[in-house]
Amino acid sequence: MSTVLILGATSDIGMAIARKFASRKFDIQLAARKPEQLQPLQSDISIRFGRSCSIHAFDALNYGSHASFFNSLVPRPDITICVFGILDEEELAFDNWTIAERMINTNYTGAVSILNIAAKYYISQHDGTIIGISSVAGDRGRASKLIYASAKAAFTTYLAGLRNKCFREKVHVMTVQPGFVYSKMTENQPLPKPITSTPAEVADIIYKAYGKKKNIVYVKWFWRYIMLIIKNIPEFQFKKMKL
Repeated sequence: MSTVLILGATSDIGMAIARKFASRKFDIQLAARKPEQLQPLQSDISIRFGRSCSIHAFDALNYGSHASFFNSLVPRPDITICVFGILDEEELAFDNWTIAERMINTNYTGAVSILNIAAKYYISQHDGTIIGISSVAGDRGRASKLIYASAKAAFTTYLAGLRNKCFREKVHVMTVQPGFVYSKMTENQPLPKPITSTPAEVADIIYKAYGKKKNIVYVKWFWRYIMLIIKNIPEFQFKKMKL
């Protein structure tokens, strides 16, 4: 029976992914910095779907603990899904390095640290799947998402390189670009309804894309074309725009 590890399982998207895969007969390993918050989700999955569901403490910024964390999982997961991330106020991050550093390290450095470990294990098995939740914000840097977008751009590039590295070892790496999502992380932002997804919609798309072994997935298809247009605006013009 296949097991899914969800890193950042207290997030709205993480919880939706857990329920989606559990409903499809996967066993679930929930990991988060505050594992005590996962007990209601664990009970829900165990009772509603009758699947094994375990809880694990995981701190994305405690890099030295990542190897022992992954190696302690029984069984080792067949799929590792990296959901965790942080979106602080950009002006605060620009003015305060402590905030900027935390955003960079959570969205990029911590993800690379744990996914390198998962990838090495899957390569040794010649089997396994890694799914990383990045962001369309990383498709082109802009002033309003200066720190966040740059970290997500780095993560997207990392996943592309990891996919290239792992392909011949029969390990699949998938990049997910959600666009706007209604969640705790965006609750104070005025999001446009027509182009905003729910966590459940994101989870559905991820599950279907996993089954098809997709490489890059835009949760709402039109984001691919929105970002294509934005990426192709000439730099001399783009730098004058308020985005």
